[in-house]
Amino acid sequence: MPPSTDRDQLTRFLIQGAGVRGVLVHLQDSWQQIRERANDAASQAPAAVELLGEAAVATALFTGHAKVDGRLSVQLRGTGPLRTLFAECTAAGTLRGIVQLDGAAAGSVSRDLRELGDDAVLAITIENPARGTREPMRYQGLVALQSDSLSGAFEDYFRQSEQLPTRLLLATDGDRAAGLMLQKLPGDEGDEDGWLRVGALFDTLDTGELLDLPAEDLLTRLFHEDGVQLVGRKPLRFACSCSRSRVESMLVSLGEEEALAAVADGEADIRCEFCGQHYRFSPEQVRGLLALPASGLEAPDRVQ
Repeated sequence: MPPSTDRDQLTRFLIQGAGVRGVLVHLQDSWQQIRERANDAASQAPAAVELLGEAAVATALFTGHAKVDGRLSVQLRGTGPLRTLFAECTAAGTLRGIVQLDGAAAGSVSRDLRELGDDAVLAITIENPARGTREPMRYQGLVALQSDSLSGAFEDYFRQSEQLPTRLLLATDGDRAAGLMLQKLPGDEGDEDGWLRVGALFDTLDTGELLDLPAEDLLTRLFHEDGVQLVGRKPLRFACSCSRSRVESMLVSLGEEEALAAVADGEADIRCEFCGQHYRFSPEQVRGLLALPASGLEAPDRVQ
């Protein structure tokens, strides 16, 4: 098992002799907190929770690879047994995630992405806030569901969208989740056979070792001959971005009729699906919100 310093951490590294960059992620406490909030799904569809763990790891890996000042999310939607899977990692290293199932068919969720149905959609979204004179930026890429695994689907995505060779391994069990991502550096860095050599070493790694070995031990065992250089570490933790002000904005966005209907029988009790936090509103409070100018309200969260 990784030491406590590796339990929730992102490690960025270079394999200098091969011209390859990489990111390694270990999750433990953060994954357990996400998983605890998916207990109903865990009992009905263990495969869905495993996919959620892998998606949470993937979001952290991608923040170590892409320019993310705000947040990066992975979202899978369909009309079959798995309705919504959402995982998010912020630039600050906070993670959250949910999975929603069709209760009647939850037990038939498959880990094979090709069995999710023709209408299933997998997307990677990056949202960076406005900074100085820079406008807010939102980018979304759609991931083809032609692979049997999230790892394979994301490898195909990066190879096609960025035209860079990429290798990805994701793993999760009841208490831990981990991932390793390798990508060839743009340009001519490294020797001619470096990527092939690193890929062959990558193929010797199994999910048990990925979950168990500390970051430095794992990277040294695999890539010591080409020289591994650690270039950065970042702690990771569970946290939710919900707030009372965002829930207030969500209520107002419903419109007057629907917002007042929510408190027609008394107090409205709204629960965040990510963290379980309850926000309660009286009829008087809702009427007060509806009377405020829109400029005084915070933008609601996308998934709440």
